[in-house]
Amino acid sequence: MEKAHSSIGHHYIVEASGCDPKIIGCIEKMQQILVKAAEKAGAQVWSISFNRFPPNGVSGVIVISESHISTHTWPELGYVALDIYTCGENVDPEKAVEYAVQEFKASVSHITEITRGIDEGDRVFYHSFVTWEEDVEIRKIESIKKIKKGKSNDS
Repeated sequence: MEKAHSSIGHHYIVEASGCDPKIIGCIEKMQQILVKAAEKAGAQVWSISFNRFPPNGVSGVIVISESHISTHTWPELGYVALDIYTCGENVDPEKAVEYAVQEFKASVSHITEITRGIDEGDRVFYHSFVTWEEDVEIRKIESIKKIKKGKSNDS
């Protein structure tokens, strides 16, 4: 049976709040985090460019074979704008999003996932999107509780 819909890629737009200013204000740390995020997603890194944005923000882009990861930070606000777009079925951009938000030490993230290049077989492409917000701290606590519960069940 043929699929009714197919898509070209997934685009995540992330607003990360309550981030650690020391992390998101450091060019080297931001570059390390986003390269690792690309690797966690299964992407192949091709090119990296990060720069200081006055007065103390960081702007950067990582070109991956599947498309790109880009960011701009405002350490004075504890805010990161993150954009991850991937094409193909061999990458998992959500893993990159989860890793980056965790490493920024964000307290809350607002995420929009745009499924792009949707085709119903007529080569007229469109997109759809879904948006959600996560309290990162609550999610961490729930994960720890699950791990502890699993360990106590093993005993």
